Amino acid sequence: ILLAAVAVYLLVQKVSRSLAARPSGRPGAAVAAEEPDVVVRRQEALAAARLRMQEELNAQAERYKEKQRQLEEEKRRQKIAMWESMQEGKSYKGNLKVSQQELESGASSSAVPKSKPNKKPLRGGGYNPLSGEGGGTCSWRPGRRGPS
Repeated sequence: ILLAAVAVYLLVQKVSRSLAARPSGRPGAAVAAEEPDVVVRRQEALAAARLRMQEELNAQAERYKEKQRQLEEEKRRQKIAMWESMQEGKSYKGNLKVSQQELESGASSSAVPKSKPNKKPLRGGGYNPLSGEGGGTCSWRPGRRGPS
């Protein structure tokens, strides 16, 4: 067994030396070294794509910041209106609900309403996992006491 292990070790060493001495086995490496203009064009295209994606990301960030500013401004207006109604002695909760409804109606008019498909519930109304009723065939019962 010891001699077989030594033979396998020497064989692995010889194979690894021969693989290290061989030039790179990738055919793409030789092609890339022969045609540097292709590499340059590919890198330029990659840089242009990255720049375009970065500009898109910046535009999305600006839109998000503007939306956040508008929401903050609306919240500030609601707080001012609530404070004024409190100063006048009116109920501020009623005004808050009205303003929330106005916001929802404004948001729903600009967005397309989504229709939800009619889904039936996964289980019947009488399902109770603790009682063991309505669970179907997978009910658990404790085993018999004593030796089996």
